[in-house]
Amino acid sequence: MSQEKKPVAIDASEAPLRTKPTNYPEPFASLMAGREKRPLGDLFGLTNFGVNLTRLKPGGMSSVRHCHSKQDEFIYVFSGAPTLHTDEGRTVLSPGMCAGFKAGNGNGHHLINETNEDVLYLEIGDRTPGDEAQYPDDDLQALLVEGKWKFVHKDGTSY
Repeated sequence: MSQEKKPVAIDASEAPLRTKPTNYPEPFASLMAGREKRPLGDLFGLTNFGVNLTRLKPGGMSSVRHCHSKQDEFIYVFSGAPTLHTDEGRTVLSPGMCAGFKAGNGNGHHLINETNEDVLYLEIGDRTPGDEAQYPDDDLQALLVEGKWKFVHKDGTSY
């Protein structure tokens, strides 16, 4: 059995786009139309955490507003001015700003591009088994089962 050779280094902007734009079921998948992810960590075979170079086109959003039970998340803005929406409200970010989201704190978050220019940012999150994501504004929750996200309604029925 041969292992695929991983690159030593790459130009992140030239990394291939994620082949499946989103794992969300409809009607949430359509909300991700303005988002492009380049899964950088996967290119190097990283398994303990994920790293994505993400572009939000005008009107795009990073995800449905959510919080994780076990996964810490971190973002760093390279360009543009995304609006960070959390339980505390909305905060406009600028290049060089970063934000972190501690697992288990229940504070829902996501980025929205409310400008006419693209936003480019780096997102990093761990891959702790047994993670769950709650979506405070929507009838949606996610369960990490054997490394894959399973989406269900808040009453537990499948999408």
